[in-house]
Amino acid sequence: MPISIVARASKAAPAPSIAAAPSAPVGALLLRIPEMDCAVEEGQIRRAMEAFPQVKRLRFDLPARALTVEAPTDAWDSVTAAIRKLGFSPETLSAPPAAADTAKAQRAELVRLIAALVVAVGAEVVHLAFPDTLPWHVAGMAVAAVAIALSGLSVFKKGLSALRAGQLNINALMSVAVIGAFLIGQWPEAAMVMVLYSLAELIEARSVERARNAIAGLLALSPAQAEVRQADGSWALTDAKAVTVGAVARVKPGGRFALDGRVTTGHGAVDQSPVTGESIPVDKGPGDDVFAGTINQSGALEFEVTKPAGDTVLARIIHAVEEAQGQRAPTQRIVDKFAAVYTPAVFVLAIAIAVGMPLLAGWPWLEATYKALVLLVIACPCALVISTPVTVVSGLAAAARRGILIKGGVYLEQARKLTALGLDKTGTLTEGKPKLVAHRVLSEASNDAVLRVARSLAARSDHPVSKAVAAGLDAPSSDVADFGAELGKGVHGRIDGRTYILGNHRWLHERGQCTPELEALMQEHEAQGRTLSVLADDERALALFAVADTTKETSRQAVAELLALGVRPVMLTGDNPTTAQAIAKQVGIEDVRAGLLPEDKQKVVAELRAQGRHVGMVGDGVNDSPSLAAADIGFSMGAAGTDTAKEAADVLIMNDDLRKVPETIRLSKKTYAVLWQNIVLALGIKAVFFVLAVFGSASMWMAVFADMGASLLVVFNGLRLLRGVRKVS
Repeated sequence: MPISIVARASKAAPAPSIAAAPSAPVGALLLRIPEMDCAVEEGQIRRAMEAFPQVKRLRFDLPARALTVEAPTDAWDSVTAAIRKLGFSPETLSAPPAAADTAKAQRAELVRLIAALVVAVGAEVVHLAFPDTLPWHVAGMAVAAVAIALSGLSVFKKGLSALRAGQLNINALMSVAVIGAFLIGQWPEAAMVMVLYSLAELIEARSVERARNAIAGLLALSPAQAEVRQADGSWALTDAKAVTVGAVARVKPGGRFALDGRVTTGHGAVDQSPVTGESIPVDKGPGDDVFAGTINQSGALEFEVTKPAGDTVLARIIHAVEEAQGQRAPTQRIVDKFAAVYTPAVFVLAIAIAVGMPLLAGWPWLEATYKALVLLVIACPCALVISTPVTVVSGLAAAARRGILIKGGVYLEQARKLTALGLDKTGTLTEGKPKLVAHRVLSEASNDAVLRVARSLAARSDHPVSKAVAAGLDAPSSDVADFGAELGKGVHGRIDGRTYILGNHRWLHERGQCTPELEALMQEHEAQGRTLSVLADDERALALFAVADTTKETSRQAVAELLALGVRPVMLTGDNPTTAQAIAKQVGIEDVRAGLLPEDKQKVVAELRAQGRHVGMVGDGVNDSPSLAAADIGFSMGAAGTDTAKEAADVLIMNDDLRKVPETIRLSKKTYAVLWQNIVLALGIKAVFFVLAVFGSASMWMAVFADMGASLLVVFNGLRLLRGVRKVS
């Protein structure tokens, strides 16, 4: 079972109710690991935990140096022992660290490092300003040792543990470099390098947390309290966590919804962009769903709570992205494997320079040793290791902010490869609800009278086509006597003493009332994929009504964007060929497969994959699940209105906007580009300083700035993804 890696948000300000201090799952192991303060240690622990299949999930809180392990209690001792074997000192906790305690610890660490920086500057002053005598040497070394102790004891401890375990990680490299520099008389540089390295680690950790907390920041949009109606009819502010399903709450204009619910009273426009990514406010009235974190822009709304605080759509967005963070993308796996070889190789190269160059090239021993130590500092793989996770997490967060939930980094990275996309028709390309799209009065009788009769009959029927006719006619209704239905044909009844029918094409033929002119008119509508109902009395046809499942306004634009991206859209529908072709023509799709059962859709997806294509599938129903699972990437539509969502899908579109699919592909392409930019940056900067270290004059100062600069560059470059995705192909 894959392990999920999750970082919990930590904020100085009080967080909203469902995110404030996320309690650990019942039965989970809570650990505080003082030495765990950056992505490198997290990676070590993650790899160690892969040996425990019973570990279901890991929740990392790097600022608090805490770890939650979801595993059976009989595995706790083994898990703790494995972490201790890495050189860490895990301590069992009874509750997650409070945000206030974490913030206090971070402030204390910053103060300690600033003090270490001041002492390290003092060591430099002693070295430069005082006589080159033994007493001042000893004094300077003592000051440098204090600076190193203040800033680097944990680094030394982790580095020595790694060396004992035969691991050459970043802490081992820094430990060897600083100790070596101190011993060969470069103690001022040794002190400054350790202080700057520790400061860089702190800045880097906070930057990485920013990426991880980007999506959790959405939770701040959900108020901690809701105004709830009490038993006596009064209203009172209540903790959102305490509000029960079925309670009635209200939101005033300008306020935010604290919980999911269904409007019972009032009308207003709601900004749903935090949940669905829609930029235009949506009108809400009785019966409409509303979501936590959205903004009521106009009109007071009362709503019945339908979900508890911990199960709102917004909370489930956070959960889905947290789960996705644990799935390493292909590029990240490649980088991890490269780093595992790269670090020992650099260590061997440094030894070769320290020993080989004096013997082969006549370099002075101290100079060769110094260059080797500089090389070790430059070679720290931190920038390379964090280049992929920070980019992937930023991409996942950017997608979630636009109402696109991607279930893993692998899907975020692979979406750029799609060359074919299967599209379900009903509910994906179309609205999924029949509407009256055209009507025509055929007799010379009064239009108002004919439409009144038609609406009266249609309103009594529960058939979807009749309902669409009734909803689409702006006419009053009359009482219907002797109302009845003919299975597969239509309905009949008496209005104002006369008998009428509202029926389909076949029934009109059976009654002998289908004239050549009417037949031609009906065939014209049916060629457009419309379903027809005809109003007739005992003598003749009186009116024709055309009902159709209309295409969404965004479908044509989405198909055009897919084609521009080089993706071939293929309609897969169970509807009849005539209707399918009519809809396909409206949205710009040329490849149509109609009359398909769910297993047939799955076969088409398999067929496209067999042609060497990378295939995506977009659907919105249970019947699409087989094809969603068979595709390389499955997209589920309308996830905001359902349980988060269809398990078979890999990407969940929170609203019904098909344009989110090409947006996902563009984001994938941009993420992939940033991934490789970061890898090239990390390795390129190091390569330049490698050359300077061996053949030029690179100091340890330059080395630590190169390492710190590369790390911060890749972090900030990855964070660019949070600023948006331009609509380019």
